Parts: sequence; structure tokens; C-alpha cells
Amino acid sequence: MKPDQLYQALKDLADKLQITVSEQNLKIAGVKVKSGLCKVKGKRIYVMDKHKSLHRKNVLLARCLNTMALEDIYVVPAVRDFLTKTGSG
Repeated sequence: MKPDQLYQALKDLADKLQITVSEQNLKIAGVKVKSGLCKVKGKRIYVMDKHKSLHRKNVLLARCLNTMALEDIYVVPAVRDFLTKTGSG
């Protein structure tokens, strides 16, 4: 699976878990900010630094998704393989 396809598949999986992935320009925050999962008004949002490489975005999102319960959700085999290889850290 190509990196851009993998990223889209990871975002689709996040959506199934009711996590919105939002790419933001974190450089303009004025303080040191990292990509990560947060909760805003009861909704889970993964804020992704849009300046990260596609590979890094895939790894960051996969690490987040690895912390979720995925047993009852269909995950595309290529995505499941990537999640397994990426681990949680």
C-alpha cells in the first residue's frame, strides 16, 4: 500500500473510532506544540502537524490507533500489518 493510501486508510480507521484527524499548522501556535489526541467538547480529535512527512504522519497516527480497542472493528490487512509493525512506541 502506498504511503498516501495508508494515511487515508488510517484516517478512515480513526473515523470508525469516532476520532477526527485535523491537520494544522502547529508552527504558528507560538508555543511548542506536538501532534496528538485531545478531547474538545466531548469529541476526540487527533491534531496532526501538517508539516510532518507522510511517513511520520502514518507512524504518529498508527501509534495513537494502537492504543484503541480494535478487536471489534474491521481493519484492512495492510493497515493491521502496519499497526503491528509500528507498535505503541
